[in-house]
Amino acid sequence: MAEAHRNGRERSNCEKHETPGNRSLTAAAFLLLNNPGKKHPASTWAVPPLLPCARASAAATFSRPQTAEQWQQRDRWPETLNLPGTMRVWIVFLLCLAGKALAAPDIEVGTNPVQVETGEFDEAIEVVEDVVAENPCLNHHCKKGKVCEVDDSNTPMCVCQDPSTCPAPVGEFEHVCGTDNKTYDSSCHFFASKCALEGTKKGHKLHLDYIGPCKYIAPCLDNELSEFPLRMRDWLKNVLVTLYERDEDNNLLTEKQKLKVKKIYENEKRLQAGDHSLDLLAHDFEKNYNMYIFPVHWQFGQLDQHPIDGYLSHTELAPLRAPLIPMEHCTTRFFEQCDADADKYIALEEWATCFGIKEQDIDKDLVI
Repeated sequence: MAEAHRNGRERSNCEKHETPGNRSLTAAAFLLLNNPGKKHPASTWAVPPLLPCARASAAATFSRPQTAEQWQQRDRWPETLNLPGTMRVWIVFLLCLAGKALAAPDIEVGTNPVQVETGEFDEAIEVVEDVVAENPCLNHHCKKGKVCEVDDSNTPMCVCQDPSTCPAPVGEFEHVCGTDNKTYDSSCHFFASKCALEGTKKGHKLHLDYIGPCKYIAPCLDNELSEFPLRMRDWLKNVLVTLYERDEDNNLLTEKQKLKVKKIYENEKRLQAGDHSLDLLAHDFEKNYNMYIFPVHWQFGQLDQHPIDGYLSHTELAPLRAPLIPMEHCTTRFFEQCDADADKYIALEEWATCFGIKEQDIDKDLVI
């Protein structure tokens, strides 16, 4: 059954089509990091700290380092999540994990910009529209790592992109680390290299691990692993509250989601966002447990998109993992532990259990 399920997911992934308002966390992350000249709606938002280990000034949140010295200074941040980096992830979550897209820059079809969408880490997105055009490639879209070319009969087809044709990286911040522990100049270089390995065992195992150059990631100790869900639960709750506060145009949360978050928002016992001790977070979870049930389900629903089937694959988890791993060294071990049956998919029950949600409170209807 598990094998049949995996095969079914692979077929569904290959047939996936992009739908409006369904761009991912990673697409926005790359846009924010790699298109500093663009004006994004989130850049004017004032949002609370992401996790309690954040220490830097909120004023530095939207100030992207411009000089080599500033980038070197950024690299000295502690391994745990800290404000400048995490606030960028915050911005991404506030818009994208609610299923809404940041405005993508105009790009020429057939190029391979640094823009990765949910499910696009590995799966193909090849959409052919019934529009007559001089260049058949104008309406033929290829997955990352491939570009469109026409054959002798003027039929569009996707072929692997030559990594040397990728735009030169502006700086180290465009680098990405693969699961082969190799640093690639950009996501374009990574996906082009992965495409060249299609059909091989090495290519099958190769994934984009995290954003930024490869570096030493300290082992996650048992006591640190137990602390991770404390911070994540509080963070998810604060993300939803902030979305609720900012959703003036009714395009960040659905009406059903708003009703759920409203109860949390108006609860006088709600722990306000801030730099809280782990003891306080643990106490609040025990005392106000019901406030955390929906945020955990909501996050699962935001990731379970390609296809929507109640399971999270490595690809679906990637938009959440990639930005967090360089800042939170327990990320990988935590999600590996969530896959209790080691079938390489995280079911809703496994996900909720990882975050401390009781079995009787796990409800598929909460995954709105």
